[in-house]
Amino acid sequence: MKIAIAGYGLEGKSNYAYWTQQYPDADITIVDEQNYAAEALPDEASAILGEGAFQQLHDFDLVIRTAGLAPYKISTDGKVWSATNEFFEKCPAKIIGVTGSKGKGTTASLIDSILKAAGHKSWLVGNIGQPSLDVLSEIQPDDIVVYELSSFQLWDLERSPQTAIVTIIEPDHLDVHVDFEDYIAAKSNITKHQTVNDAAFYYPGNTYSQQIAEAGNGSQAAPYISATGVHVLGDYFYNDEQKICSVSALQIPGQHNVENACAALSAVISIEGVDSQAIEQGLHSFHGLPHRLHFVKEVNGVRYYDDSIATTPGSAIAALKAFDQPKVIILGGSFKGSDFSELAHEIRKHDVSALLMGDEALRISESFDAVEFTNYEVIENPTMTRVITRAHEIANSGSVVLLSPAAASFGLFKNYSDRGEQFIAAVEALPV
Repeated sequence: MKIAIAGYGLEGKSNYAYWTQQYPDADITIVDEQNYAAEALPDEASAILGEGAFQQLHDFDLVIRTAGLAPYKISTDGKVWSATNEFFEKCPAKIIGVTGSKGKGTTASLIDSILKAAGHKSWLVGNIGQPSLDVLSEIQPDDIVVYELSSFQLWDLERSPQTAIVTIIEPDHLDVHVDFEDYIAAKSNITKHQTVNDAAFYYPGNTYSQQIAEAGNGSQAAPYISATGVHVLGDYFYNDEQKICSVSALQIPGQHNVENACAALSAVISIEGVDSQAIEQGLHSFHGLPHRLHFVKEVNGVRYYDDSIATTPGSAIAALKAFDQPKVIILGGSFKGSDFSELAHEIRKHDVSALLMGDEALRISESFDAVEFTNYEVIENPTMTRVITRAHEIANSGSVVLLSPAAASFGLFKNYSDRGEQFIAAVEALPV
């Protein structure tokens, strides 16, 4: 049997380890368009590397696609498969799947935290950073898996989770997907294969979220914020008329995170052992994910927040809404097909200065000009140190500085994590 491991990043390495263990007698080849140095590959591995590598797979029986590799880039006569498909086929436990353009990582983490507080053995895997196949052999039937699913992981998924959460959907990853319709179609696989015994929850008022949730084969779709379901009344979370706990149990700022908590509660409220005490404890023990509206430091009365994960305009809008204080927001990065018009309309409602950087600076500035928002400047030849120095110069005591770029990181940074770490380092270096 000939198996190709197509793509050799974090998930590709996990795939190679898994399939070499599952099929020790198979002929397994690592395939990637990057030219890895020989020492970066396993000693025994065969490899096809370089431009056009994914077009050279016609004689393979099985091609394991890494999540970020578009199916249409693969040419093969064999079967195209993925770690996500393998996990869903082999996993013995219930799966709660979470997808969306923003909020899915926080929502998945809140679900995991509540389940653990309720005494369940919960596994948080997927797009959150833990390759699912690394833990598959350890999962027991009574466990619960929380799987954060990107559109790339969902692209060709052949099974759906028993419970699906669809957060806000907006155009994203259009530098990889053929178009927005392709993005929606990929996301829809989270419910497409559900049955009447399964459940799907969507963000109310978001047409695309509802469309995806209702794509299932008879599954029950409902909004995850509803007067007859989970909602907020006054300062408390409720389920229908039953008070659950205070909103103050939630330790992460912003109305969008209150909504993420409602999504998490909707996913777990019917699970055995998940009572008000477990929910309160689970919300309280989660203090946020790295680079997601994370407080870094206060310098001369200015509070700095790292929201580098905010790679969509909607995420930057949520960050703006999270603070009533005057703000300096850092925007821009590499292109992935976003529309900045809604962000432009929102920014006019705030006391805010904007610093623009990267390839998207021009498109963002054009959107701002169209709504006559002029309190921005483009940082030429930007480095994070240069951007933070300028933010430090214009921010007044009592304000906040937000790295919430509304764009991808590539070009200036390795990834969003590298961008966030450089932001943290630059803030730490500011003179007091």
